[in-house]
Amino acid sequence: MMEAQAPLSPDPLDQVIERIFSSHRITRADQRRFMSALLSQTCISLEDQMKINRVFDALQRGLLRVVD
Repeated sequence: MMEAQAPLSPDPLDQVIERIFSSHRITRADQRRFMSALLSQTCISLEDQMKINRVFDALQRGLLRVVD
């Protein structure tokens, strides 16, 4: 008999990045969530590194607005 498994919860980093890009802004709270998600991982995967670079690239290109 197979037991039903609970669906996997989304990666916290994915949640933060999705919120940042959907609003086209990064708040101090988003920044704290972003950094918390990054610092809670002992090893950052290549996929996560690419996601992080996407946020930094968008900031540098002016696609995201920094707000308080």
